[in-house]
Amino acid sequence: MDTKDKKTIFLVDDDVDYIFQMTKTLESMGFEVISACGQKEAEKKIDEIKPDLAIFDLMMENKDSGFILSHRMKRKHPDIPIIIATALTAETGMIFSLEDKDDKKWIKADAYLEKGLRPDQLYREISKVLKL
Repeated sequence: MDTKDKKTIFLVDDDVDYIFQMTKTLESMGFEVISACGQKEAEKKIDEIKPDLAIFDLMMENKDSGFILSHRMKRKHPDIPIIIATALTAETGMIFSLEDKDDKKWIKADAYLEKGLRPDQLYREISKVLKL
């Protein structure tokens, strides 16, 4: 990927190890990564940056941090696709889907992914959302 064509991903999670691992994975796929550790840091950066894609963890300082960040990002940059990445189903058994019309109304994300995807699956989902 040419440097000028390199897509920037804004990655937000409250787990520094996950951020480190995902940053390395995304960079190896040819993306530039801007990260924030937690909702508060991310809220500041939303006003400063315009990435090509955002990937937000769901549960950080609040159980709905990812949804809050999605709303803020879409209000500031409605055209930026957002992926919610979470281990919610594995941790709680709760399931929600962006296929459900009621969920789609209030979840301001373009895709929902369970954490722990293989790199090839992750790349496929990112490519789909970015229309690469």
